[in-house]
Amino acid sequence: MRFLFLSSVAMLALSTVAHAADAVDQVPSAPVAEEVQVFTWSGPYLGVHGGYGWTDGSFDISGVGTLGADLNGGLFGVFAGYNHQFSNNLVIGIEGDIEYNWNEEEVLAGAEARTELQGSVRGRIGYAFDRALVYATGGWAATQGVAEVPGFSDETETFNGYTVGAGVDYAFTNNIFGRVEYRYTDFGSKTFDFGAGTIDADLDQHAIRVGLGVKF
Repeated sequence: MRFLFLSSVAMLALSTVAHAADAVDQVPSAPVAEEVQVFTWSGPYLGVHGGYGWTDGSFDISGVGTLGADLNGGLFGVFAGYNHQFSNNLVIGIEGDIEYNWNEEEVLAGAEARTELQGSVRGRIGYAFDRALVYATGGWAATQGVAEVPGFSDETETFNGYTVGAGVDYAFTNNIFGRVEYRYTDFGSKTFDFGAGTIDADLDQHAIRVGLGVKF
């Protein structure tokens, strides 16, 4: 009887060990964590923008005096640049743009002035709040100024100056972003020489731009 009892206990112990071993073999493997892709502003980009510019013009006309005119109008252009985002979310970059202005205005009795093509090359520095990039920008700017006086050929001069501003870029997807930007530009002064007289022009501009870009 004792032998049968000890045999039963041994068989039960072996069965328990076997079940425990099976349980260990069936422990599920740990789930593999999925890699989360972090958005970054680093890389090249390009886009289009449109907006409105308020250009203040001061015109010193020989034999007449100094007159002012507001060369206000729409603008449309393209931009391209490159950003680098650091691990602390600081973003630096460089950007260039070129655009056309529609802002012709009469200065005096048929004499008209306007700016046409303008562009800039600027540095940018900003801070990324995930998909929102708040930035400041500044650099060199130029514009093509045109003066028209009845009885004379049109005169064209290239103004050179500086531009500064700030804006916000927001990435709707990993590749598409929108933009709102304000800039002040001082184009400096130039002299239009018509032979019979001169016009000394000084131009500066406030502009708001809204754009859409693609980041690569």
